[in-house]
Amino acid sequence: MNSPQASLLTLAIALSLAALPPGAAARDVLLADYAVTAKKDDPAFAGFSAARGEAFHRKRFAGGKPDSPACTSCHADDPRAAGRTPAGKTIDAVAVSVSSTRYLDPAKVEKWFRRNCQDVLGRECRAQEKGDWLSYMLSR
Repeated sequence: MNSPQASLLTLAIALSLAALPPGAAARDVLLADYAVTAKKDDPAFAGFSAARGEAFHRKRFAGGKPDSPACTSCHADDPRAAGRTPAGKTIDAVAVSVSSTRYLDPAKVEKWFRRNCQDVLGRECRAQEKGDWLSYMLSR
C-alpha cells in the first residue's frame, strides 16, 4: 500500500516541518499522510479544502444513526463552541484555535474519525474527507 515515493514524500514533509512547533508538525504530518492516501484513491486529488471541510461538517447524511445525521448533531455549528452528545455530555470545541491540543495524536484522531464517521455516515470517512474536515478545524 505504501509506495517508496509516498514514504519519501511523507518523510520529506516531516523533516521540513521539524522547525515548526510540535503541534503544527504533528498535524501537518497527519495531513500529509491523508494526502498520500487521497492521491492513491483519486489521482485527480489536488489538495485539501477548508471550504469543503466546512460543507462536510454541516451536511446531513442518511447512512448513519438517526440521532446523528451530521457532525453538527454533536459538535456545534461553530467549531469554536462546545458541543453536546445525545446523552447530554459536553464535548470540547473542535477548532484548534480554542482546543490547541486537538489532533496531536494520530491514533486518537483515527479513533474518533472511525467512531464518528460510522455514526454520522454509516461508513468510514475517506482520506479526502478527513483532510478537508481537519483543514477546516485548523482554519478556525
